Amino acid sequence: MTLILETERLHLREFSLEDAGFMLELLNSPGWLEFIGDRHVETEEDARWYLRTGPLQSYEVYGFGMWLVELKNEQTPIGICGILKRNTLEHPDIGFAFLPAFTGKGYAFEIASATLAFAKNTLHLPTILAITVPHNQASISLLEKIGLEYQQTINNADNGEKLLLYGTAAT
Repeated sequence: MTLILETERLHLREFSLEDAGFMLELLNSPGWLEFIGDRHVETEEDARWYLRTGPLQSYEVYGFGMWLVELKNEQTPIGICGILKRNTLEHPDIGFAFLPAFTGKGYAFEIASATLAFAKNTLHLPTILAITVPHNQASISLLEKIGLEYQQTINNADNGEKLLLYGTAAT
């Protein structure tokens, strides 16, 4: 598994199919279901399919994607963070999600800050966006804390849901 970066407490690494159990748990966690939506991943086989057609495919096509966040010392998976290229957005966007037991501990800020710097300095992406639902105050706060600014409200191309678009030039 390829290590993308490390911070004081965390590793950010590529996913492998062996991470299906973790992915199944994350995709069915209350926060994911409320703020991101049901991906209908109900088994580990579904999770392997999700990994193959999502993060693993993105690594091949774009050279980046969603990566697994793990505690550095224990190598315990706690969440995901990464850079996505969506057909519905002009520029790549940063995304993140964590298991409930690992929220409120500063992990999201630590890894999102490092991921944004990685996007700028290593991937050389001039602009990074982010999207969130208007009622996800934790996500909004984190996006602002890492330096992204509200740009506009847009409609989700898949379901028409209102989304807040954040962004900044990654310079």
